Amino acid sequence: MQFENIDPKVPFEAQLQEKTGTVVLVNTVIVPDGLMDDVLESWAVDAAFMKASPGCISTQLHRGTAGGNVLVNVAVWESSEALFKAFSNPEFQAKASAYPEGVIVRPYLTERVAVEGICVA
Repeated sequence: MQFENIDPKVPFEAQLQEKTGTVVLVNTVIVPDGLMDDVLESWAVDAAFMKASPGCISTQLHRGTAGGNVLVNVAVWESSEALFKAFSNPEFQAKASAYPEGVIVRPYLTERVAVEGICVA
């Protein structure tokens, strides 16, 4: 699995080090042709680990329409610290290494933003 940063100014590793409240992990996964079933199987295994980890509130996987090869995982965590602890766990790292060759992941941490009259933080 190859990691790529969405924001070159703020790499994912730096985001994990910042102490925060609730965060939303948006992880875009680019799947090579013909490997979607394998990736979904690998994702289910590592998502089960993460979901059972302290601090994980929820996770939802989305797939692009029209036969696209892009998955987006949206996971809510109590804090970046809780996510970091689960992410750096050797058991999770072993599960994550089981993804097929050629998979690209682009994880990014976000926080809710209040916009008056539209949404609340």
